[in-house]
Amino acid sequence: MSHYSSLVSSLSSSQELLELALGVAERAGNLLVQRPLVFEVTSKSVAIDIATQMDRDSEKLIVESILSARPGDGIVGEEGSSRSSSTGITWVIDPIDGTVNYLYGLPGWSVSIAAKDQSGVLVGVVHSPTIGSTWTATKGGGAFFNSRPIRCNSDISLDRALIGTGFAYDVKERVNQGRVVASLIPNIRDLRRIGSAAVDICYVAMGAFDGYFELGLKEWDLAAASLIATESGALISTDSQGITYCAGPGLYPVLLEAIEQGI
Repeated sequence: MSHYSSLVSSLSSSQELLELALGVAERAGNLLVQRPLVFEVTSKSVAIDIATQMDRDSEKLIVESILSARPGDGIVGEEGSSRSSSTGITWVIDPIDGTVNYLYGLPGWSVSIAAKDQSGVLVGVVHSPTIGSTWTATKGGGAFFNSRPIRCNSDISLDRALIGTGFAYDVKERVNQGRVVASLIPNIRDLRRIGSAAVDICYVAMGAFDGYFELGLKEWDLAAASLIATESGALISTDSQGITYCAGPGLYPVLLEAIEQGI
């Protein structure tokens, strides 16, 4: 196969994966907007880190839908779905990113679905039906918001930057995060907390936020949104302390330095 033919085949495969991820995310979103009258709440890592029956039902729908279309693919899911891949493709799933928002009836929670191979994430979808927002990306194919191309903000000074963040479930970590926020607030435009890490990162990708940081994110929080961010021109990384940073190229090193000084 020629290099051109290989490239066309790769693009076609990525588009097929994206279409599957988008369709499944929308079906999961349709399930989730029908909120139950009573929630079955269980704790995970700590008492305030929770899951509901709808997290599990959403993950079940997503996994069954993907494996029905691609039975040999692997799965990594927040609520415990795990399956090795025989095709080289593994799906990384967060069935509700922002479960606390969902539980309280607040907008902004999302469904996050990514597909990866040995080279990294190939496609990503973050679907947030309560705010009418869907972000998508394919590796090398750009990032999109509701089908329109997006780019991150660039050349924003820290004192004019709107920064997104979230807080860890571990109360001890929240004490440290409080110190960082206290040191950062006087030096930025303002701080926002949406309640879904995937949405926060996608806001950086489309320029609704200038930057973002958060401690303790997992693969399912990051997989889809990270691709969307990088395809929009943003930089994103997680340091040795577990803090994830995301911003446009101009703000990125300045934000890192400001947060490191506040730790």
